[in-house]
Amino acid sequence: MDSQPKRKLNAREIAARIRDEIAAGTFGPGDRLPGARAYAKKLGVALMTVQNAYTQLQEEGLVEGRTGSGTYVRDPAPGEQAPREAARRLTELQAEVARVSTELSGLVERVKQLEAVVGTSDGEPGA
Repeated sequence: MDSQPKRKLNAREIAARIRDEIAAGTFGPGDRLPGARAYAKKLGVALMTVQNAYTQLQEEGLVEGRTGSGTYVRDPAPGEQAPREAARRLTELQAEVARVSTELSGLVERVKQLEAVVGTSDGEPGA
């Protein structure tokens, strides 16, 4: 039996989950997202956390809030990229940023190692 409580999702993680569902076609243009209160209760998070996730998706242009009605996956205007494609591309971009970040961290570590080696030879005569 697991004695540690499960870590609660943050708004960014909830937005990523919904973005993935849009990309997969679980939610399509015009579909209503789960009500924020019910979704927050289901996930065991604060209402504000889900509202922040929905706001993030709205800022990305994937969803739109309709006062008194809920949050819906945007129905693209003619010639506009569909939310499913936009969500898929955002997910790919996030994966690429994570990959580059990991690679950059490795490079920073290698530079530190080289600086340590160069630093030890600076004090030697004839160096």
